[in-house]
Amino acid sequence: MEHEKEFTGPEAMLYSHKIIQLSKALWKTVEKDWQNWIKPFDLNINEHHILWIAHALGGASISEIAKYGVMHVSTAFNFSKKLEDRGLLTFSKKETDKRNTYVQLTPEGEALLLETIHAFDPEENGVFRASLPLQELYGKFPDLTDITAIVRRLYGDNFMDIFAETSKMITEEAGRRPEDDEVSKEA
Repeated sequence: MEHEKEFTGPEAMLYSHKIIQLSKALWKTVEKDWQNWIKPFDLNINEHHILWIAHALGGASISEIAKYGVMHVSTAFNFSKKLEDRGLLTFSKKETDKRNTYVQLTPEGEALLLETIHAFDPEENGVFRASLPLQELYGKFPDLTDITAIVRRLYGDNFMDIFAETSKMITEEAGRRPEDDEVSKEA
């Protein structure tokens, strides 16, 4: 279905320019924040993202990792191989699907992912700190509705479902402390 043109060429270019500049500036800080967060665990951003996606999906194909991780299939495969070498993932083929390669978190991979979640320090996160004045002003963090709607149109509902699943995991896990698991084991 063709949209009726309700904008001028300069308006379209200005909008695109704003998205380009703002997203590049934001990504620069997000990337630095993410790298600093996971550095103590000897992970890079792609590896951490792969662990997260494999957890959210309960195991995933390399194609799914690439799709939901917004990375090339070769990137997903190569970094998954490095995680396998470290004992954090296992590779397998399904009896019913020999064409695709699947990855599954090992118990060590699961433990490491959860450890990274518990290690997150908001004081060390530039984007979070930059959002605090908005939270103080409005009583909540920006909900990013417009950006979410754009990403949904670009990547689809399945992508947003995985986004929701990883967000749910954070909500559930971030409130738990590793000590709580030790206490429940002793009970």
